[in-house]
Amino acid sequence: MGGVRVGWRTAAVTSAATVLAGSGGGAAGWAAYRWLMAQAGAARGVIGRDTSKPPEADGIYTAGCEAPQPWRTGLHADLHLMIFGDSTAAGVGCTSAEEVPGVRIARGLAEATGQRIRLSTKAISGATSKGLAGQVDAVFVAGPPPDAAVIFIGANDITKKHSVRASARRLAAAVARLRRADSVVVVGTCPNLGTVTAIPQPLRTVVHNWSVRLAKAQAVATTVAGGIPVPMGDLLAPEFRATPELLFAEDGFHPSAAGYQLAAAHLLPVLIEATLPSRAPGRDVDSVRTHR
Repeated sequence: MGGVRVGWRTAAVTSAATVLAGSGGGAAGWAAYRWLMAQAGAARGVIGRDTSKPPEADGIYTAGCEAPQPWRTGLHADLHLMIFGDSTAAGVGCTSAEEVPGVRIARGLAEATGQRIRLSTKAISGATSKGLAGQVDAVFVAGPPPDAAVIFIGANDITKKHSVRASARRLAAAVARLRRADSVVVVGTCPNLGTVTAIPQPLRTVVHNWSVRLAKAQAVATTVAGGIPVPMGDLLAPEFRATPELLFAEDGFHPSAAGYQLAAAHLLPVLIEATLPSRAPGRDVDSVRTHR
């Protein structure tokens, strides 16, 4: 999702207010705009501000390990996993490394395969799809591409009013570049911002619709580029609406530890199926659960 600053809140609610008010004319349109902007201010006050830095969690994970082995040149890893995207990919809202989605996924892969999994996090808080090219560029400059990549992106494209078509095209370019390097790529498509209850109606309906549109476009773009989309909005929204006090972090926007656990649990089986030529002996992929 968005970055650690409150810019997403201002952009999201202001953009929505402008769109809705713009449908009217003259005095009526201005009155609607003023009313919606008042709602925007109320939402910003309720949500608060998260200035925390995500816990650092990179290293080599093995089944059952208490902590990752710090990576250094010369060490062996069976599979190199990289995490790209925005603050949800980085784990903003987590209070310990064990809660970070990349760690949960890396541990799950290690448990399912018995392999040594190297985790590298390239995600940057506040990133939009425009930033994916830079994240991928940095990988190819620094060394060989990963064996597998996970991308979480989209919420900031909505709050910054980026074109749905352009955002999907940028995502497709990043996926295609990684695929050409033989990386398995799994994309968690745009979350549904309509679950953020601090955004009042009708603004929440507007961002819900934008989220759905972008997620659908991302799914198509990812598939065409050779990646595997996971519809995070569709999968997570019902539970986030049902128990927001459990699944959102204190800032009211990023997932909590339980929210990240739920997201990783949906993505992990897809990644295991994509990275395992065949199921490991004695393992049932469907029974694998992310590390708690």
